[in-house]
Amino acid sequence: MSDYPAYAPSEEHELLRATVRELADARIAPFAAVVDEEGRFPREALEALVGAGLHAVHVPEVFGGAGADALATVIVIEEVARACASSSLIPAVNKLGTVPVLLAGSQELKAKYLGPVARGEAMFSYALSEAEAGSDAAAMRTRAVRDGDGWVLNGAKMWITNAG
Repeated sequence: MSDYPAYAPSEEHELLRATVRELADARIAPFAAVVDEEGRFPREALEALVGAGLHAVHVPEVFGGAGADALATVIVIEEVARACASSSLIPAVNKLGTVPVLLAGSQELKAKYLGPVARGEAMFSYALSEAEAGSDAAAMRTRAVRDGDGWVLNGAKMWITNAG
């Protein structure tokens, strides 16, 4: 028992942890070494997470998601990472990539992109790293410049998480 019960995970959070751990041990961990050895996307993990509705638990219910809180999202990521660090990027980057849409997107934009993510039909990617900058956001050179009604992107990204 925690000395600080107000900060202890709820019973629902602990049930979620047990559920994700069981899934990760059975359906993700067996492929972890080969995923790393081959440097490939963990398709088995994606299928397992989508099948269990654990790939993007943070998406609000109004868009077809589970509407899980931040702690639940972290528990999913943590338990998947326990089995396979590479696979944990599926729910982590779905969260990371959707945050700007959740915070600043119009209702139409949210409906267009969050629904498919919630259903497991799409994933978000995160294009941070550049060859000369790594993950140092301040050193990046890629720029987006408005051009009339559109945008011109100049630069190159490397190691785009959740993307081909």
